Amino acid sequence: MPSFDEVLKEAGEFGRFQKRVFFLLCQTGVTFSFLFASVVFLGRVPENYWCRIPGAADLSEKCGWTLEEERNFTVLPLLLVNGTSGGRCERLDVTWDAATGCASPLIHRFDGGVGSPPLATCQDSWVYQQPHASIVSEYNLVCGHAWMLDLSQAVLNLGFLVGAFTLGYAADRYGRILIYLLSCLGVGICGIIVAFAPNFTLFLIFRFLQGVFGKGTWMTCYVIVTEIVGSDQRIVGIVIQIFFTLGIMILPGIAYLIPTWQGIQLAISLPNFLFLLYYWVVPESPRWLLTRKKGEKALKIMHDIAKHNGKYLSPHYSEITVSNMEVTNPSFLDLVRTPRMRRNTLILMYAWFTSALIYQGLVMRLGIVGGNLYLDFFISGAVELPAALLILITIDRIGRRLPFAISNIVAGIACLITAFLPEDIPWLKTTVATLGRLGITIAFEIVYLVNSELYPTTLRNFGVSLCSSLCDLGGIIAPFLLFRLAAIWLELPLIIFSVLAAVCGILVLLLPETKGISLPETVEDVEQLSGHYGKCWKKRKHQNTNSYI
Repeated sequence: MPSFDEVLKEAGEFGRFQKRVFFLLCQTGVTFSFLFASVVFLGRVPENYWCRIPGAADLSEKCGWTLEEERNFTVLPLLLVNGTSGGRCERLDVTWDAATGCASPLIHRFDGGVGSPPLATCQDSWVYQQPHASIVSEYNLVCGHAWMLDLSQAVLNLGFLVGAFTLGYAADRYGRILIYLLSCLGVGICGIIVAFAPNFTLFLIFRFLQGVFGKGTWMTCYVIVTEIVGSDQRIVGIVIQIFFTLGIMILPGIAYLIPTWQGIQLAISLPNFLFLLYYWVVPESPRWLLTRKKGEKALKIMHDIAKHNGKYLSPHYSEITVSNMEVTNPSFLDLVRTPRMRRNTLILMYAWFTSALIYQGLVMRLGIVGGNLYLDFFISGAVELPAALLILITIDRIGRRLPFAISNIVAGIACLITAFLPEDIPWLKTTVATLGRLGITIAFEIVYLVNSELYPTTLRNFGVSLCSSLCDLGGIIAPFLLFRLAAIWLELPLIIFSVLAAVCGILVLLLPETKGISLPETVEDVEQLSGHYGKCWKKRKHQNTNSYI
C-alpha cells in the first residue's frame, strides 16, 4: 500500500488547493507581527508632559488657562529653581488654593532672590498634551513607573512562552485547525479588552492572554502549511515569514493614520475575527488525522485536495489504516528519549534562543534614534526582505544545513567586526551591523523550517512549540543583556552576540540535512535520518512506513 506522501503526490503536492490554503494562512503572519512589534507604537513616550501642582486643575479652570499656560506657570519657575529639571518627575512643593492669584500664582510662594522652595517627587499628577496617544500617558508609565512599560512587553513574551507549551500540546492532541480557530478568537477578544482596560493590571492580564493565543495562531498555521504540501514544497513555510515582514512594514502606516493607542490596538486585533471564516475553507491536517486513527476523515480530505487540484485518486484508495504506531499524547520525554531526537532537540533549542536574542539585540542596538519613527521603522522591516529572497534562492539548491550554519557565522563575524570599528566612520559601522542583522534574520527564518522537518507527525506541533519557546526566553533576556552590558562597554553585547552566533553555526552542522526528504511520521523515522544525507532513509521510508492509505 502506498504511503501518505505518495498519495499526496498523486493528489497534487502544491496545487490550487494548497496555494489557496497557503495564501489564507499567510495572513496570520501579518497579524502576528502586529502583536509582536506593536509596543513600539502603543508605548511611545509622550514628548510634552509635566507634573501638576496640587490645586492646579481647579485654579486653571477658575482662571481659564490653556494647558500651555498652566505648563508655563508650573514648569518655568521650576527651571529657575533647578535648571536640570523639566518638571516631569518632580514639582515645586507648593499647593494652590482659592486664595492663589491667576496672574502670578507663585508670587507669594517663590522668590528667586530670597530662596528656593523645596521640590517634591511627582506621584500620579501628570498632565499630557495628548493623554490617549499611548499606554504611557494612559497609565502614567513615566518616571519611577517607566519600568512598567518594559513589563508590558515581558508579559507579552511570557504569554508567547506559555502559549508555546499549552497550545502546542493542545494542537497535537485535539487538532491543528481547532486550536488555530480558538486562538484567533482568543486574540481578537483579548485585544478588545486590552484596548478598553480601565487599569494597568487588567491591561497586563489580557495582554498576557493575547500573547498566549497569538503564539497559538502563529505556530499552528505554520504546522498546517508544512503538513499539507509535499516534501519538495515545504519551502513555502519560509514565505509565511515574508508576510511577517510585510506586517512589520504595514504597522507604521496603521500607527501613522490612527492617533490613539486604543485605535491602533483595535486595528491590529479585529482582523483576527476574519480568520474564523477559515472554518469553511481550511481543513484539518490529514497527517494529524492519520496519527489519531481517523482514516476516513483523512481520506475524504485527500479526495477533496485531488478534486480541487484537478487530479484523481485511484479507486483502490478506499481505506486508511495506521499500523505499528500507538496514538499517544506527546511529552517532553518523547523529544529526548532517543539519541538523535535528543541531539536535534537540544541544538534546535539553542538555535531558537540564540536567533531571538541576537535578532532583538541588533534591532534594539540599531534602534530608532531621532528622525521619523514611522519611516525608520518601515525601513528596518524592509531590511529583512532580502533574507527571505536569499533563502528561496539557496535552500532548495544546496539544502538547509549549510545556509543555516553560514548565516549564523556571518552574523557572528559581522558583530565582532562592528564592535571594533572606529566611531568616526559610522556609515561602515552601520553597514556591517546591518549585515549581521541580515545573517541572523536568515538563521531565524531557517530554524522554523528545519524544526518542523526534524520531528515526526505525532510530535511536530509540540516539538516546534517547545523549541520555539526558547525564542521567547531570548526575547525576554535580550533588552537586559544589551543595556546592562552596554553600560560597562558599549560594544560588549556585540562580543557576546558574536560568540553565541559562531557556536550556533558550528552546532547546526550536526543536524541532518532535510532537503527533499519526506516528513518523518514516527520517532523511528527520525532516528534513521543520516547526519549527512537523508537519501538512504528516504528510500527505506517507502518500504517500511507506519501510515498507509
